Amino acid sequence: MKLSSYTAAFLAAALLTSMTVSETSAAEPAGAAAELPSVNMEATVKAAQIDPRRADDTLTPGAKASVLLVERALRDRNLLDAQWVDGYFGTTTVAAYAKYQKSLGYTGLDANGLPGKTSLAKLGTGRFTVTRTLAPGARVSFGGAVVNARTRDMLAEAERLLGRRLVLDQGSYNPGGDPTSAGTHDGGGVVDVSVQGMSAATRTSVARALRRVGFAAWVRSPQQGDWPWHIHAAAISDTDLSAQAQHQTGDYYLGLNGLANRGPDDGPQVTIRTWEEYRRS
Repeated sequence: MKLSSYTAAFLAAALLTSMTVSETSAAEPAGAAAELPSVNMEATVKAAQIDPRRADDTLTPGAKASVLLVERALRDRNLLDAQWVDGYFGTTTVAAYAKYQKSLGYTGLDANGLPGKTSLAKLGTGRFTVTRTLAPGARVSFGGAVVNARTRDMLAEAERLLGRRLVLDQGSYNPGGDPTSAGTHDGGGVVDVSVQGMSAATRTSVARALRRVGFAAWVRSPQQGDWPWHIHAAAISDTDLSAQAQHQTGDYYLGLNGLANRGPDDGPQVTIRTWEEYRRS
């Protein structure tokens, strides 16, 4: 049967419309379904260090949206009461995240309340993606002391800036190794740098270089505690930090000295950056 020109045109238009709809529906909904909000891990971990040390409920800049996504996921797992879903990664949220880590079978440093790369990705399944990921890396040796790969790279860069080698009095992952350290060396990211043979000016320059690459670092004197002169340094945002070291990095951001007395920061003034921020700068 011969179709009229009108009928043929109508059928052609209908066929074209059908093809267009089927192609669109095959591609666009799949893309739309896969589009999830993202959690900035760097910002979230930073908030988890700073917020618990604040005297008020000021939010860590740039972290609110990511922290809210994490808190909502914890709430929906019945690990965090709805009243604490506020974008503030305070002690209650840290405790809730530690419970979540333990629910995954993690113990020790892997359940310290700081979001880790693997646990955060699992928490976000079907809810959010994770960007700007952090990882401490494997445990390695640096100058005869145990540190993780991230800390080793930070120390190596500080040495490059200084043009000198650094000797460690104490490394990381040393639970109970030095009672005067108050648990700061129990986890990763924390070292004590020897200052033997250094002048006061050199000690300050070393602390400055360590701060530049992402450590919360201070020159410690015998007048401050039961220890010899040394430089204490904690790698900001190392997800293996012990609870005590987490407190020190948070205090550093708040302009404090990292000691139990929470006095004013007595170290060289630099722009505070994490190792990842330093590498991007």
